[in-house]
Amino acid sequence: MRGRRVCLAVPTNRECAATLTEVVAEAEYAREQFGAEVHLLVLDSSAHYAGHAEVLSAATHVWHLDEAAQRDFLVRVIKAAGVAKPDLMLDLMLPGALSYGACTNRAFLIAAALGCASVHRRDSDLYFQTYEGAKVFPIHAELLALGRPARAAVATEVRLDPALGDLPVALVGGSFVGDMSVDIEDIRGHEGYFDLVSLWAAPGTDEAGKRALVEESFTGSPAYDGERSVLDVVDPMRVDMHNIAFAGLHERVPLPPATDTIGSDYFLIHVAHRAQLPAVVHNRHIVNFHTAERKTDAGFLAYQMRFAKFILSMYYFHFIYERMTGDDPAGIAEIARASTWQPREHNEAQIDRAEQAYRRLGGRFAGVADLIRERREPLLAEARRDIDDFVLLLEAWPALIAAARGTAVQ
Repeated sequence: MRGRRVCLAVPTNRECAATLTEVVAEAEYAREQFGAEVHLLVLDSSAHYAGHAEVLSAATHVWHLDEAAQRDFLVRVIKAAGVAKPDLMLDLMLPGALSYGACTNRAFLIAAALGCASVHRRDSDLYFQTYEGAKVFPIHAELLALGRPARAAVATEVRLDPALGDLPVALVGGSFVGDMSVDIEDIRGHEGYFDLVSLWAAPGTDEAGKRALVEESFTGSPAYDGERSVLDVVDPMRVDMHNIAFAGLHERVPLPPATDTIGSDYFLIHVAHRAQLPAVVHNRHIVNFHTAERKTDAGFLAYQMRFAKFILSMYYFHFIYERMTGDDPAGIAEIARASTWQPREHNEAQIDRAEQAYRRLGGRFAGVADLIRERREPLLAEARRDIDDFVLLLEAWPALIAAARGTAVQ
């Protein structure tokens, strides 16, 4: 792994100097301990660019890009790729609304432009655990396995089918400690919690399955108490997108560019699972925390509406997950397109159940119920249109990656 060029990426739309300080230290650790050439990429859509730049000035190989710089890069890549509907493609890669998938897709393209063998993603609302006086950096477990043939990957336990041993490790990930990954901790003891969270279960899930899903959802893992890692095919419930790294897979398949929703950026984890790609799951979990902005009235309402749209999106994603068998973007595009042909009645019932669940929770959640009722038709239409957009991006992705490899970042 010495001399390997990797991209450590942090997308942000908020003030996060403390998190960036932690990630700068992680990059330095990877250089010192592994000899890796770490390119630290910060995609900065916040109003705090100058403060972030000050923190990043201490690091080497830094790419700190505001939205104007990101747009300039994307325009050049899209032109070089010769894709149909370039204006629409630019909007899918850099939408005006919040998109967890789109910001990570930009990191994937920029990493390709930088010649990086892997992308290691962190979020802007995290810090790292400390154990016996030292920071617990996820990149340690990632660089021991990512991109290596599975038989040569370093893990404390191997469960992988030996027949898969020659395949490269496509994914290394961990989970989190601290606040729930979805900000619904305040209602976890409420009798209506099950009604709401169970809505993201796959159609046809029985009551026992829903209760197991609700118990496990969004809750994190135990604190680090010594190194543990498992080489196997990934269990999507065991890893989170704020503590993950990809090699190869992200250049074959993009993330859904859906806006104003959560969960869409977890798509590649499911691809790795369904395609039976070797992966390592480790216990170097990050510490997740909720920002103060999310607790404001506006922040609370926006976040809960993203959760409501996530429930609607899962109607399509469950269809895709159940039918995927590989990581070919054309095959996934075909399945995704077919998912939009499903009858709309299921999601019409789901959005009504979501409204009822929020209303039952009462208090400020009643305002979420009111907004769901008001935006019922647009939400249903947007959830389907997001999949149509994903199909377009899947079809264009090979050309975009190829073009990015020949495009200067700045």
